[in-house]
Amino acid sequence: MAADTPPRVHHVTGAPPELWYRDLASCLQATFGAVLLRAGHDPLEVLGAAWQFLYRPGEVRSEEFYFPTRYEGDLGRGIAPHHPLTSAWRTPDDPADPLAGLRAALDADRPVIAAVDNHHLPFRPAYHDVHAAHLVTVFGLDEYRGLVHIADATPPAFRGAVPLDAFLAAWDSANPSDVQDAFFSDSRIGRRWLDVEVGGPYPQTTPERLAGLLRADAELFTTGKADGPDGAEGLAGLARFTEELVDRSRAGDPAAIRDLYPFGWGMQAQASLHGELLRRLGAAWHLPVLAGAGRAVEAVAHAWTGVRMTGAHGREDPSTAAGPLARHTAVLRRRYAEAVEALLESVDALPAPA
Repeated sequence: MAADTPPRVHHVTGAPPELWYRDLASCLQATFGAVLLRAGHDPLEVLGAAWQFLYRPGEVRSEEFYFPTRYEGDLGRGIAPHHPLTSAWRTPDDPADPLAGLRAALDADRPVIAAVDNHHLPFRPAYHDVHAAHLVTVFGLDEYRGLVHIADATPPAFRGAVPLDAFLAAWDSANPSDVQDAFFSDSRIGRRWLDVEVGGPYPQTTPERLAGLLRADAELFTTGKADGPDGAEGLAGLARFTEELVDRSRAGDPAAIRDLYPFGWGMQAQASLHGELLRRLGAAWHLPVLAGAGRAVEAVAHAWTGVRMTGAHGREDPSTAAGPLARHTAVLRRRYAEAVEALLESVDALPAPA
């Protein structure tokens, strides 16, 4: 009889995952960062290695962790296309035992990334107030005491145990439409979790390797199509996105504004991390032109702030917001063009890949 009873405590080995966070990143990068750190990798080197623009019309979801990816459903590969990081969305196979997948992953010493509704988690400022789709890292499950161990680097930051009932409510939430957070509510959580495969080996970031990565990303920016097979890509895709955003706002289309905020966060986060990495490597390798390229890419991230905030404040009156959006998107396009040019200049200063 005892042999047929599954263990009721499941936990990754060793210390709880470290928290990893950057101001312009979202819970998507923060949770993957925690998993990467635990595996012994530098999150900035992995998550900041790529910089691209991709917009997939009609796909944007009202979730903090939305990110457009060329690799169907694989957010890990989408945010780290130059490394062997992959992930897949899972939902319980057996509705009568929804925790089975989490138990199996934890027993295999793999933390999982779970989608949750902030409204139900006691440590979130939105507790019993605001509905919003968010991600947390789950590293333990104690069914004997009714606890789930969670790491969440997003401010105010938390690492510890929450009642299992609270986690289940957050994990199974309908995340209904909430006027207090129109951008990340109205998206069912559905007991989803990300099964992350860190993979390997992870190549060392050398000047030669970085030169190859920058060339590949710069080519995507300069040759990407406004209506490419994966969506609107590169500088042409950016032009299409911004022109349609302004035109739809001027026509009073609230969907244009609604999608802007979650979509823009992914692009902003990626630019921020890529810029920081280039700046760090430029300083370490004594290459001012590379550090300068990093600052130019970071300027793209900051230009996204103006676009996203203008959209957020213009949600109730898109047509009035169209003028300010036209100005802010013009700045954004200039920053992208300047950063791509700086990227190409920095490539010339790096040794060619072998």
